[in-house]
Amino acid sequence: MHKSESAAIKLRLEPKTHDLGAFEVRRAVPQAKMRNIGPWVFFDHFGPAELGPGKGMNVRPHPHIGIATVTYLFEGRIHHRDSVGSDQGIEPGAVNLMVCGSGMVHSERTYPEDFEGSYRMHGLQLWHALPDHEEERDASFHHYPAAVIPETVMDGGATVRLMMGEAFGLRSPVRTFSDIVYYEIALPAGRSVTLPAQAEQGLYCVDGDVTVDGEPSARFIMSVLGDGEHIVTAKSDARFAVVGGSPLGKRHIRWNFVSSRPERIREAARQWKAGEFPTVPGDATEFIPLPEELLF
Repeated sequence: MHKSESAAIKLRLEPKTHDLGAFEVRRAVPQAKMRNIGPWVFFDHFGPAELGPGKGMNVRPHPHIGIATVTYLFEGRIHHRDSVGSDQGIEPGAVNLMVCGSGMVHSERTYPEDFEGSYRMHGLQLWHALPDHEEERDASFHHYPAAVIPETVMDGGATVRLMMGEAFGLRSPVRTFSDIVYYEIALPAGRSVTLPAQAEQGLYCVDGDVTVDGEPSARFIMSVLGDGEHIVTAKSDARFAVVGGSPLGKRHIRWNFVSSRPERIREAARQWKAGEFPTVPGDATEFIPLPEELLF
């Protein structure tokens, strides 16, 4: 992580990289000095990776509370199943919103037929905290096909896709629970676009490099932006994600559990250990055990 004196970029967060064998995952948020950006408490970037025969994603059933997760793919596909009975293929351009609330269990796996050949996997998974009065809402899953996600081409050549919230005269159909925004911009080399002001916001380059008000923002770095509007210019053909909104107050994060109350996390850990969470229809044999540090 690098501090900046620039009014444009308050912090540059270098992700922590985790090798999952088949591909790498870069975790930009949370970090020690930046636990969240607006309501966003987790930002993972996996791939891009070329997966050969027999390689893929095999995330066994595991629990969440207090958040909504957002999965968005650039390439590849994932087989999502969860404890409310969802059985959904996640494909590029679609937005998949899993509202965990009082408790949700899900798995993320590669389809068996995809193990037979080679394919590419590349995407983002983000978590945003639910407001205090929504933390214990009933769990639900919402799939939004790529065709319903608003997209526009700006005069300067920027292509904007709005996954959540409102920006650039667009409004996403994806359900929200607080002041929140998430969008993607593809920007040709040498072109610029003005980002609207948000209470808090961060910019993460998936491809290429950009500048923010003249300050460099490199690929695979989360740049936490200052107040006001910002002019982003592409140094090369670039694609970047912007997340932001208003923070919801302190959140405690332990493993897959997020809550405004630490005692709620302890209770969730006890419930998972005791087998009191619901199971995933069609994927109920395996599960990820509670980490030892959460054993009580």
